[in-house]
Amino acid sequence: MKTFASVTAAALLTVAALAAWATGVHAQEAPGARQSAPQPWAMPGEEKVDAYVASNANAGATPITDPKVLEAFHGQAGIDRIVETFVELNFADPRLGPIFKPFDKVRIKRTIREQFCYILGGGCAYTGRDMASSHKDIGSKAGDMGRLVENLQKAMDKEGVPFAMQNRFLAKLAPMKRTTTMK
Repeated sequence: MKTFASVTAAALLTVAALAAWATGVHAQEAPGARQSAPQPWAMPGEEKVDAYVASNANAGATPITDPKVLEAFHGQAGIDRIVETFVELNFADPRLGPIFKPFDKVRIKRTIREQFCYILGGGCAYTGRDMASSHKDIGSKAGDMGRLVENLQKAMDKEGVPFAMQNRFLAKLAPMKRTTTMK
């Protein structure tokens, strides 16, 4: 049974909430409560980039639907290891390093991880920019693409991805050369 005190307390809380709303004063929310997700161009720990519309279409290819391919890449954990190795190889590469070093390594890893997971049918959303705009200021040359592919193959070999499955993935990536190579 409700007591007079509990009904009065509830009424006072309601009045206080209405007064706060009317004056624009709001109680601080608990950490993590109703916080909006960060925008992909301003992710925590990454350098902010110009705003853009995030879309899976920006990944540059449609997903592979054969689950055997994702399995051959050892799922999300395998993709994570491949991307880690791939990006580190590119940053350390004497030819590619100067192209990569001016850019945010954390963001590069996240967006490549999302892109690979999306294309390999891992169910990830790609939140990066489209291939043309994300590569327009990089200054890569046609020969750089070959070196990039070599580094990706090294990363996939290290993960034990069978050659045939590597080729299926590379076939999805190959058309991007037209939009990612500028010189």
